[in-house]
Amino acid sequence: MAKIKLKHYVIRKGKYGYWLPTPKMMEAGFECIPCGVDGPDAWAIAKEWEDRWQAFRKGREPPRLDAWPKDSIGDAFARYRRMEAWKSRPPRTREDWERGWAFIEPYFADLPPADITLELLDDWYARLLRAKGVDTAYRAMKTWRALYNVMAGMKLCAPKADPSLAIRRKTPNARNQIWTAGEVVRLVKGAWRAGFKGLACIIAVAWDTSFSPVDVRTLTPAQAMQTAQEWGFLIARTKSGESAFGTLSRRTQRLVLAYVEQLGFTLLDDAPIFRSRGFAPGPKGGRPRAGVPYTKDSLVDDFADVRRLVFGENEKRRLMDMRRSGAVEANAGGASVEAIAAKMGNSIDESKALQKTYMPVNLAAVRAADLSRRAGRKALGKELNEYRPMKLASGEAKGK
Repeated sequence: MAKIKLKHYVIRKGKYGYWLPTPKMMEAGFECIPCGVDGPDAWAIAKEWEDRWQAFRKGREPPRLDAWPKDSIGDAFARYRRMEAWKSRPPRTREDWERGWAFIEPYFADLPPADITLELLDDWYARLLRAKGVDTAYRAMKTWRALYNVMAGMKLCAPKADPSLAIRRKTPNARNQIWTAGEVVRLVKGAWRAGFKGLACIIAVAWDTSFSPVDVRTLTPAQAMQTAQEWGFLIARTKSGESAFGTLSRRTQRLVLAYVEQLGFTLLDDAPIFRSRGFAPGPKGGRPRAGVPYTKDSLVDDFADVRRLVFGENEKRRLMDMRRSGAVEANAGGASVEAIAAKMGNSIDESKALQKTYMPVNLAAVRAADLSRRAGRKALGKELNEYRPMKLASGEAKGK
């Protein structure tokens, strides 16, 4: 079978295929679809989604990819994804639902919601725990419980009678890993030298701003702002909707400007700035093409490659841990809870609510958090340097 050419089909890591919609397509409700190992099966999945997009673009009813029995769980979820309530959900939330659905579908998609008993759910959850671990099982159960409420709203099952509520979920351990400033510098340099220039910028911006990975990878030129003292990015956080101003160090400013200059094309105001590594020149030479905007999965994959390159196979910390690192530094430097909240774009207490009422972003608090981070960084570094290997005396010296 000859390989098909699809506009939105891309290959990651040299072998995994993805159907990757543009930001405009994502606004219409289309998601990044993992198609599996590059080959006829992956091409068929991508072709189905390409046909679905073309039908939508031309104003026709898109073809149904899942023909579930009427009023089954699969049918209910398909109906929900066509509703405005689904389309209005943040992309990150829809991604979480899709990941959870991947574990619900093989077991329950063709069954009526009212047929799902506590015994079936208990067996399903126990299997997930054994096969996928606590984190995946927790998220899958979370999706089921949210979907049950939707199906109850569709009058397909009794409201407030979800059998899964009798199952006590195991909660994943909270992450506590942090990065140090020196380690981040090594990551940025390693990414840039390996050709992951967009990722190098993402790492540097994430460290300086304490933004989450999704907020950094979706930054656009329109969000770049400058004040009398600094420049950075003004955003409404993807998850909370809170306003946040992320300030950049001079080093990161130079890095971002150098990256934009070497792209070779002008970015639109609403286009994501940072892109994947792209492709090498073809046989006829020419300038390498810039990659496509990062998705959640491609960012995770590329960061893992760079992390492995810089720190080896045993390092497991993630990009998301940089957000926690900034809070740890600011706290060690004596920053107030309100200042950290303004820096991170979180609603922590009533003081933050008042800040939001009277100013979209409290620049004074953001600057205070930045100063506290620098002070905390020095304090943490000094604390680490106080630890020295201790040599125990042996033989007679021990007994003296």
